[in-house]
Amino acid sequence: MSVKLRLALMCGGLFLLSGVVLLAVNYVLVRSALPPAPGSAAVGFTDTITTPDLRDPGLTDPGPPDPPTSGAGGAGGTGGSGGTGGSGGAGGRDGTGGRDGTGGRDEFDVAPAAGGLMVVSAVRTYRGGVLETLLVQSGVAVGATLVLALLLGWVAADRTLRPVQAVVTTARRLGADNLDARIRLRGPRDELTELADTFDEMLDRLAAAFDSQRRFVAHASHELRTPLAAQRTLVEVAMERPGADPALRELGARLLTMNVRIEALIDGLLVLARSDRGLAAREAIRVDEVVEAVVSTHQAVADRAGVDLRWERAADDRAARAPGAVWGDRVLLERLVSNLVDNAIKYNRPGGTVWVRAGGSPVLSVANTGPPVTRTSAADLFAPFSRAGRETREAASGAGLGLSIVASIARAHGGSVRAVARPEGGLEMAVFLPTREAAAGAPGAISSAG
Repeated sequence: MSVKLRLALMCGGLFLLSGVVLLAVNYVLVRSALPPAPGSAAVGFTDTITTPDLRDPGLTDPGPPDPPTSGAGGAGGTGGSGGTGGSGGAGGRDGTGGRDGTGGRDEFDVAPAAGGLMVVSAVRTYRGGVLETLLVQSGVAVGATLVLALLLGWVAADRTLRPVQAVVTTARRLGADNLDARIRLRGPRDELTELADTFDEMLDRLAAAFDSQRRFVAHASHELRTPLAAQRTLVEVAMERPGADPALRELGARLLTMNVRIEALIDGLLVLARSDRGLAAREAIRVDEVVEAVVSTHQAVADRAGVDLRWERAADDRAARAPGAVWGDRVLLERLVSNLVDNAIKYNRPGGTVWVRAGGSPVLSVANTGPPVTRTSAADLFAPFSRAGRETREAASGAGLGLSIVASIARAHGGSVRAVARPEGGLEMAVFLPTREAAAGAPGAISSAG
């Protein structure tokens, strides 16, 4: 999971937590502000107050006084208060239409009780509806805002980490031969600009150290050539002196051989220092033409070593770009091809074969017969002074820098070289270089194929 995604999820998670806490507080406040819902005890108390028992003697209404009557309606007649026709007769207080009749307490009592229950139910329904609406709408709002918070968190993380991406991009372009790239981050002074400036300062120190090392190698190698040339001249003069002792001549021959090895070593160091500094100028070069020239010069060496040197040019694809055309330095490319062909001849067996193929992908391939080489040894061949256990009489005269120079030249051209051990013995060297069109589109760019 990327840092950008983690930051976006962190922002969304923090917002979700804050939203849930805010929703809980809002729910508690709204719930406390709503009117309370009456319970069953409150309903019973309300019924007692609102529906009095009118049959209680202490609460009966005496009503208006009876009008004076005579005869049958008199106080002592049959319609009197104690008779069937008492003081109210058929319409008296104890009659069918009296207060204790069919229209008495039941009708008066039930209606207030039902009204109280309806009020309680309405209050409870109102409270439940308000709280439920609050939860639903607040939850939907929190969810929608969470999505917005994730998007905003992603945008904010992208803008915040953009300087870090610039540091990563610059670091990927860097190499021992390309330390001139810098971030130079603009903006307010903060932790990210401080990181970029520190990275630039580190690159300045590295570039100074590499340049100092390369200058030392180049100067030392150049200064050593003069005494070596003088030493070779003195040895040759001593060997050609009349009456020289045979032992002296033999010693002189050995010194000259050692002199040749040292000169080869110095020459290799100079080429290595030059290729490590990168290319000062570039031009479009056909690799197959370079290979043809190098093979023709090494044909005599191969014949003396008893090695069959073969080469082929890849078929041209007229519909595509010119095969084998690269953007680079002709002298360095000639040295690359020469070192590969020279190694393929040296580390071979009598009657062996060397195959050279130019064009296509890889741009150059050189394979040879010879002693078996392990995969681990093949990977170590490009280290300086490494022969990976391959020792021959011809190879002993080498400086051990041939393949290191090949790798350095390939890197200087934005490419790479790969060594693969052949199952039947020997090695296959594959050189991958960017084509002329790709290199011309971005001069000085470093890209590696293969």
